[in-house]
Amino acid sequence: MHTITISETDEGQRLDRYLKKFLSSAPLSLIYKICRKDAKVNGQRRQVDYMMQAGDELTLYLTDDRIGELSRRKKRARSKRQFGIIYEDDRILVVSKPFGLLTHGDSVEKKDTLVNQVSGYLLDKGFSARTFTPSPVNRLDRNTTGIVVFGKDPKAIRDFSAMIRHGGDVDKYYLTLAAGEITETLDLRGRMVKDEATNTVRVLPEDSDEGRFTHTVARPVKVFTLRAGEAFTLTEVLLVTGRPHQIRADLAAAGHPVIGDRKYGDAAANRYAERKFSLPAQFLHASRLHVNKGHESLDYLAGMDFESPLPENLAAIVAALEGGA
Repeated sequence: MHTITISETDEGQRLDRYLKKFLSSAPLSLIYKICRKDAKVNGQRRQVDYMMQAGDELTLYLTDDRIGELSRRKKRARSKRQFGIIYEDDRILVVSKPFGLLTHGDSVEKKDTLVNQVSGYLLDKGFSARTFTPSPVNRLDRNTTGIVVFGKDPKAIRDFSAMIRHGGDVDKYYLTLAAGEITETLDLRGRMVKDEATNTVRVLPEDSDEGRFTHTVARPVKVFTLRAGEAFTLTEVLLVTGRPHQIRADLAAAGHPVIGDRKYGDAAANRYAERKFSLPAQFLHASRLHVNKGHESLDYLAGMDFESPLPENLAAIVAALEGGA
């Protein structure tokens, strides 16, 4: 018999998912069997979807040898750390994601991801939450760089996710290079419909009956006039809502597509940027995150700013444009 007292770090997880992490070598069929026959919470049988609470006593009617056998973890190859650290405390880790790195794995790449790199970093630092893997509360596309926030426990993840969902509690800013000359702030409101077949979105008018509401605010930082007579505008974007491809689609619909964007961009502008600056993909960087209000366990974050400078290749493009490229 083995008894575990659920800590605040581990609360908020389903019983079956908690056990799957604790007994990492056990197949799901065995986990469900243990839930039915060999586990009690506070002396009572619970359904597999019972949400664990801090202070609960989980009793497993298994021998220590059997628990050791089922909790034996396979050694995993570590990926070389590519991310930068912006801020870290006991509850959250704020990192800067580089170009080309997936936040989560996909059908092609499962090992070398930001999540796995962060997990390896925290394990090396002695992070010992046996039944919990730190998880991101936001994600960026492979070719978008900048700020990603990780929660180190389920409570921190829930609270930061709620802050992002609750409009106005967290402001997310991006820097992008847009085609054309933007001379005043653009307040872009509409509705967005996703085409699953092509993995693209369409921007519709705000009064449309279709799609989900979107709100993007784009403020020009500096206009660069090119020798060819055209212009690029370095633009700071406030992402008020957070839909997939929102910034790229909204700016394209407004006539100022993101430079380097292969899905929504301008082909001629992209060819110029690729030839002149070797820009391989969209110029889009999650540059700043400001917390207006923190929730519950993260109330201490109120008023804090997290910033990620442009990566070297994007900063070099801006410098070249300032030099008259």
